[in-house]
Amino acid sequence: MGIFGRKTTDGDAATATGVVTPELAALTGDYTIDASHTTIGFVARHAMVTNVKGGFQEFEGTLHLDGTDPSNSTASLDIKMDSIETGSADRDGHLKSADFFRTDEFPTMTFRSTKAESLGGDDYRITGDLEILGTTKEISIDLEFNGAAKDPFGNERVGFEGKAEILRSEWGLTWNAALETGGVLVSDKIKLNFDISAIRNA
Repeated sequence: MGIFGRKTTDGDAATATGVVTPELAALTGDYTIDASHTTIGFVARHAMVTNVKGGFQEFEGTLHLDGTDPSNSTASLDIKMDSIETGSADRDGHLKSADFFRTDEFPTMTFRSTKAESLGGDDYRITGDLEILGTTKEISIDLEFNGAAKDPFGNERVGFEGKAEILRSEWGLTWNAALETGGVLVSDKIKLNFDISAIRNA
């Protein structure tokens, strides 16, 4: 049984699959995302035939987990857009330019959660506001709770894997180039991937 859920109609704290356990309630607290053990990545279709993968190297975020009333759990994330990395310096430079992220004008991408819900088992969905280029749109991220553990250094950790799909054009990211064979150079659909490790605050 995991973190995110909703109250039952009689007001008792519960997930979609049962009553919150003492083990779940014990995870209640505030957590800081460990950037050195967390991956925030994306995948875009290139030239209609292959995928280009990239990610962000600098970011910070927090989680509030409420194991007694899981629907009160929240998440926030701030990503430095200049830290984008795709394995090609030229491509990274283009992504930072006025054609795409305009990082001089908009240095940060943010996510703030507004709702959390259980999908059953260890599967959850967190919904929130994603801001890019000064435009805010709602997205939903499907998450799998990977569990909790204390590492050899005494840190209490929780882990999640997540994924979402967005259309970049909805945030004004419309640059493209037509291909001679038809289609465009860069897909509108972008797949987002998250592999998150967070440490409980002292």
